[in-house]
Amino acid sequence: MRDIKNYAVVTAAYWGFTITDGALRMLVLLHFHALGYTPVELAFLFLLYEVMGVLTNFVGGWIGARYGLRLTLFAGLTTQIVALLMLAALPAGLTLALSVAYVMAAQALSGVAKDLTKMSSKSAVKLVVAEESHGLLFKWVALLTGSKNALKGVGFFVGGFLLASLGFVGALIAMAAGLAVILILSVLRLTSELGKAKEKIRGRDLFSKSREINWLSAARIFLFASRDVWFVVGLPVYLAGVTGWSFDAVGAFMAAWVIGYGIVQALVPKALKSAHDSTGAAHAARTWGSLLALLTFILALGMTDKGQSLLANITPVLTTTGWLIPGLMLFGILFAVNSALHSYLIVAYSDNDKVSLNVGFYYTANALGRLAGTLLSGLIYQYAGLVACLFASGAMISIAALLTLPLTRSPAQGDVA
Repeated sequence: MRDIKNYAVVTAAYWGFTITDGALRMLVLLHFHALGYTPVELAFLFLLYEVMGVLTNFVGGWIGARYGLRLTLFAGLTTQIVALLMLAALPAGLTLALSVAYVMAAQALSGVAKDLTKMSSKSAVKLVVAEESHGLLFKWVALLTGSKNALKGVGFFVGGFLLASLGFVGALIAMAAGLAVILILSVLRLTSELGKAKEKIRGRDLFSKSREINWLSAARIFLFASRDVWFVVGLPVYLAGVTGWSFDAVGAFMAAWVIGYGIVQALVPKALKSAHDSTGAAHAARTWGSLLALLTFILALGMTDKGQSLLANITPVLTTTGWLIPGLMLFGILFAVNSALHSYLIVAYSDNDKVSLNVGFYYTANALGRLAGTLLSGLIYQYAGLVACLFASGAMISIAALLTLPLTRSPAQGDVA
């Protein structure tokens, strides 16, 4: 292990940021849904958040490689504080169009903040694990990714709680204050550079030349679009509007889903011993991607009128929610395995000197998938319902699994289990 102290500071700051990121998403979703925004309008609130994630990941990797991860971390935390305070200052009496535009702009800043901070932490893990320790690298990447998602789930719960107890503006100010403390501590504790490339970084280095990274990035687009196409707008609006769940109940379920998903991610290296090198992980990604696609189509079919009629004949317990909720929990388990494998592979395929470039490129693809999934979640749900969102998800997962087929060889630096 190398430079563990500075990595711990980066990761702790990322964890603190993640809670505010999850809380902010839940705050915005529930607050503006209560104000009568349609699913498409809700999707548009998050649209610039995802667009800026695409741009930030693409350029942020270059910034991290050229100037170091310390700069990107501090910039991410500062930008999130500005975004929170901007939302808290939302002027009263704006028209619907101006309100949407204002919130989109604030969310755009939050999107920049999230991906600068995430890229800093996920690049740093490669720098503290010995080059030959791929088994250990898989464990650390899975632990980081899993803990991040678990804390984002905690953030969903925190967002619902703060909205109920402090109101929209009070919740935003409280989160900004907490993040300011994290920023100050990070500035004081993080004293050395991480991730600065030894060679000059050129503009053309922004585009990955690695065959494996290109295919993996393409798969990532469809993998994360497949989750967000039902998760971002469709599911919470369905639970609140169709099943009559309270906002607290919706927030608690979304939180539990993400927390469980994060815990499973952290445990994947222990469960998949054969995936501790990139060749084994690539094979596992194809297998688990296929299983996830099959599950999603079964879940969607069970939500159709014919599927519900058939289930009702089997047992009255399997009502719509009695089928949907367990199915989505199982989806979370399989999705967590797929996400952990993909996250390990991108780090394993990268060399130390330009790891932030490759991670930034890869998470550009991740942000593209989230952007597409977010927009489609509002559009498909509004015009075709949750079942259509699930069928779209199954199709996207199938494409993601197919795009992992070319991942057949180990990276040039070699793998050691």
